This record gives sequence, structure tokens and C-alpha cells, in this order.
Amino acid sequence: MDEAISRQINEIMKRMTCRKGFKCAASGFENLCRAKDIGLKRHLQCLELMPSLCEYSLELDKKFFCACPLRIYLTKKLHIQSPEKKASAR
Repeated sequence: MDEAISRQINEIMKRMTCRKGFKCAASGFENLCRAKDIGLKRHLQCLELMPSLCEYSLELDKKFFCACPLRIYLTKKLHIQSPEKKASAR
């Protein structure tokens, strides 16, 4: 991974908390929560089975959205998509 990208990721992580202990970063971003870019500037569509367990999950009209700054950066800036597997209740 490019050094500038690594620095940006570290800066994002410093400004936030994560109850999951940044498992995504520890796995080299192989273990990502399932989310999809639906064109919103600051949110992704959450595709997890139990989104209410995540501190960055927002419910609106029975739909869940991801507001995790790191996950949004990975999707929107680096185009890292959700893994091709079933959603989990991480």
C-alpha cells in the first residue's frame, strides 16, 4: 500500500473509535464489514445481518447506513468493495 494512503488511513483511525478494535485494518482490509456505495456523500448502505451492533450504523426508514469514516474512505477513495461472502453479525 502506498505510504501516503497508509498515512491517511492512520489519520482517520486516530480520529475515531472502533468497538471492533479495527479488525479490518489488522486483517489488511480482508475482513471488512459488508457495505455498498449507493451514491451518498457520507454514508454507505450497510449489508450486515445485524447492523444495529455497530456503533457507526444508522437506521432510517427501516434501512441501515454505514457512517464509519474508515469504511467510507476505503470504498469511496480506494474503491475497496465488500468481500464476496454472506453478511455476518460481526
